[in-house]
Amino acid sequence: MSSLVTYACADSVATITMDDGKVNVLSPAMFTELGAAFDQAETDRAVVVLAGRPGRFSAGFDLSVLTGGGEAAADLLKAGFDLSYRMLSFPTPVIVASTGHTIAMGVFLLLSGDYRLGVAGGAYKLVANEVAIGMTMPRAAIEVCRQRLTPAAFTRAVYLAETFTPDDAVAAGLLDAVVAEEALLDTAHTIAGGFVANLNMGAHKGSKLRGRAPMLDTLRVAIDDDDAEFRAALAAQSSD
Repeated sequence: MSSLVTYACADSVATITMDDGKVNVLSPAMFTELGAAFDQAETDRAVVVLAGRPGRFSAGFDLSVLTGGGEAAADLLKAGFDLSYRMLSFPTPVIVASTGHTIAMGVFLLLSGDYRLGVAGGAYKLVANEVAIGMTMPRAAIEVCRQRLTPAAFTRAVYLAETFTPDDAVAAGLLDAVVAEEALLDTAHTIAGGFVANLNMGAHKGSKLRGRAPMLDTLRVAIDDDDAEFRAALAAQSSD
């Protein structure tokens, strides 16, 4: 499909893979290409497997853009959580395969999947590090975390920027299961194939939207409030 995101569809399973050759920063270009890939998956009516490159799922937002100010920074922040919203309301199941380190916005995308797999063992870290680097957690990020994490893990992840191993992440609610690294993508595709075979996709979509309706409404308000606040702060900075 493109240089940053690849798309492949077989047997009603769409595999969307992020690979920038480095740490999979979520840049404007990456979000554009992810959006196009999800558009294609929706057209194909396919169950989605979203994965990163070996050793890296995503290091989060492209900080050079986010800290650069202006419309580009505001647009980037909104694009990230708009994608979370889309994944949480996607008409078919979304499986996220955390192929390695998963940081900040990478964690929020992970938590937006319907089924989340990670690599067993302690080689990789999962962390929402906003508080550690001096950022107040966005409202939208808080809502995405709230709907999947246990109450205790929510406090540790959101307020204390705790780093989780994949094994610890299962008990915390960050992941549903961990498997050997070499089995990760095969397992994700096996699960996806089971969903294709066993689920009525209309019932899946209806149940997902019904069950998540209050959360999705709250998330949309949070996204809009974050966007308005961030743009106002940027405008104030530019006028100084």
